[in-house]
Amino acid sequence: MDRIRLDFLLAFRNMVRHKRRSAIAVGAVTFGIIALILAAGFIEWIFWGMQEATIQSQLGHIQISRPGYQEAGKADPYAYLLPDAIPELEPANGPAQIKTIIPRLSFGGLISHGDATLSFVGEGVIPEEKAILSGSVEISAGENLSVDAPKGIILGVGLGRNLNVNIGDKVVLLASTASRGVNAVEVTVRGLFSTVNKSYDDIALRMPIETARQLLRVKGSHVWVVLLNDTAKTDTVLQRLRDSLQKSDFEVVPWYVLADFYNKTVALFTKQIHGLKLIIAFIILLAILNAMTMSVMERIGEIGTDMALGARRIDVLRRFLSEGILLGGFGGLLGVTIGVALAAMISSIGIPMPPPPGTTRGYTGEILVTWNIAFESLLLAIGATLTASIYPAWKASRMQIVDALRHNR
Repeated sequence: MDRIRLDFLLAFRNMVRHKRRSAIAVGAVTFGIIALILAAGFIEWIFWGMQEATIQSQLGHIQISRPGYQEAGKADPYAYLLPDAIPELEPANGPAQIKTIIPRLSFGGLISHGDATLSFVGEGVIPEEKAILSGSVEISAGENLSVDAPKGIILGVGLGRNLNVNIGDKVVLLASTASRGVNAVEVTVRGLFSTVNKSYDDIALRMPIETARQLLRVKGSHVWVVLLNDTAKTDTVLQRLRDSLQKSDFEVVPWYVLADFYNKTVALFTKQIHGLKLIIAFIILLAILNAMTMSVMERIGEIGTDMALGARRIDVLRRFLSEGILLGGFGGLLGVTIGVALAAMISSIGIPMPPPPGTTRGYTGEILVTWNIAFESLLLAIGATLTASIYPAWKASRMQIVDALRHNR
């Protein structure tokens, strides 16, 4: 420990002695880490925003359905109906982290207005869901569903535009019933809504679940959507629900298994962040390699004197590596500190962003710096500088004493 402490003390003195070269090296590391933190933090915020939008507007945290519904339910939805209530999910029996459980009934059919008839994908929901789960469903015109208007529905903005309907217009819904017949109901358009997914808005409608049951002539629902107080508790509650329902004919699926678009987006952006890390590591490596090589060249005589006084080759190697680690440590800490401060300042202002492809509205971005991002950035700085220091340190340790001393002349 004393040797290591001495090595770092000598390395620090050498850094202070060569202020300009050390400042350039530390600056290169610092700016690289700042860039990495801001880019990774922005992508992390996008992940978080997509996650919450997916949960709040469509999937919930956990979905409970009949086994096989997620794979084959669209083809034969009436074979996978749930009962009106599940005793194991009553408030007295369910996990404490559950905020609420909402039934949903999914169906498809035709919607007619005037001479226009289009296909739709519908969901029967409880009107109170608007205050619980639909935080990412934005009412673009009119009003949301209401318990006081059981025959009122809301349409996706794209579907409403294609039908050429206005608020208050009457439309007719036509759907297949559980008995393989056909049923129709006349309803009123209360409002138009939009989500983050434009393709969904072009075909979707929502209506009170009781009216949907009357249209389809069924009881129950297809899915129980479980909303939690904290997304981080998803896996914990998932396991508890599976344990409590393992003797029943139910399937419990977390949101991240169902969120295909989210998962593909995360995979794509994660690869981009890995590429950015490699680029930044390469820049740091070149900067430190240059600085350490110059340091060795300027101190050849000093290295020879040190070895003539009894320093071993391993001691010389260790001291130059210690100097590289210090450069990376100082640059990394400075970069993390400035990067976190800049992230907080930028987030307080906001980053106006246009609508991404396939979405209907823009958003104001932020930068979310997590402990993992900060730690990985610091580790990258130290690792890159240590790697860059290996070759110059090895060259310094392999010098011949006589040749190094002759360099003083």
